[in-house]
Amino acid sequence: MDVQTPFVPGRLAGRRIGILMESDYVENEIAYYRMRFAEEGAEVSLLTRLWGNSSLTFTGHEQRAPIEVDGDLEQLDYDALSSLSALIVPSGMVADRLRYTENVDQAAPAVEVMRRAFRLPNLIKGFSCHGLLLLSTAPDLVRGRSVTCHNNLVGDVRNMGAVYSGQDVVVDRDLVTSRTVDQCHLLARTIIEMLAGQQR
Repeated sequence: MDVQTPFVPGRLAGRRIGILMESDYVENEIAYYRMRFAEEGAEVSLLTRLWGNSSLTFTGHEQRAPIEVDGDLEQLDYDALSSLSALIVPSGMVADRLRYTENVDQAAPAVEVMRRAFRLPNLIKGFSCHGLLLLSTAPDLVRGRSVTCHNNLVGDVRNMGAVYSGQDVVVDRDLVTSRTVDQCHLLARTIIEMLAGQQR
């Protein structure tokens, strides 16, 4: 007798998770996020500054693995951000590359996206390892908030006015930070549990 297993949608069915991308990303981290959020039924969107291109191909930090990204972070206005349940800045050099701006008197587009994102309390903001570098020109976004980060970044986050905690993962309302790429699974688990417990 053939018994069909009933389909059970994931806890995050209908949710969208945005992940910012650039070269020198950590391959295993991005692969884990894509797999783990998909297991819970969420759609994962990779986003970057496309510089007028339809897509860009980035290479990873360790294996130089290529990945194609066609999501344009410059299109993330309030409506687009409101369609996301979480926005993640991953490890590696992603944050440092995305904070580049041609005009040093203007914030980089990714920083402007973060300014909008932090005005949306229902949108979870996740930062892994060196991810908080992206906010170095917007310290008001984390001033007074509890965070964790890579040891190399502790002085920076303190200079930004954030409250450093030496834990693997720190949750401060809609802000979730993890210490290093080795805790990316804990960052993902924390975000999943937070979203699963949210009222829609």
